[in-house]
Amino acid sequence: MEVHSPAIFVADAVGLDFINSIATPVDVPFDWISDGSGLLRWIAQAKLVPPDVLDAVKSRATTDDLDKVARQARELREWFRGFVSRHMGRPLTRRALKGLEPLNQLLERDETFGRIVENGHNRSGFSFERTRHWRSAEALLMPIGEAMARVICEESFTDVKACEGPACTLVFADHTRSRARRWCSMAICGNRAKQAAHRSRLKNRG
Repeated sequence: MEVHSPAIFVADAVGLDFINSIATPVDVPFDWISDGSGLLRWIAQAKLVPPDVLDAVKSRATTDDLDKVARQARELREWFRGFVSRHMGRPLTRRALKGLEPLNQLLERDETFGRIVENGHNRSGFSFERTRHWRSAEALLMPIGEAMARVICEESFTDVKACEGPACTLVFADHTRSRARRWCSMAICGNRAKQAAHRSRLKNRG
């Protein structure tokens, strides 16, 4: 059975974790959405689409269809990486809106609608939910677009940072109280930095 390593989710914002869907966890870059199957796995791990919807889309779409959407997702990811890199570390201004046109064009293609569903936790027994038509595999891009839009609208770009690890490409939203987060993960880059500092101290003493 083919085994796939789980994707990295350390950004505290799924839209930023989408940028991190290509990374170098060990020595060489690894792309979790290198093909259609990888895209389905990443979306499932990100909990952006219900499992039954993913199964239905997979059953209707061809491998070529899914690979095409994965290619579009990679292009979207690299566009968003560029946008975030240009603006991280300082507040977004009104001038940034023009640069968001590719994302707005994607969101305009969405086919969302509202409906009433049963909900035993509400007093009436019903609730209103928003969902979407999943007419093609390309609809999988829509929840990713929404996650990216939430980064734009809900995160302070002053708190969006790149990991300080020398070879690390991961980004994250610093939600710590002191806003002093430096690493994608203390278990990964933070620990490497500690080890490097320790070796440097020993070398200087020697």
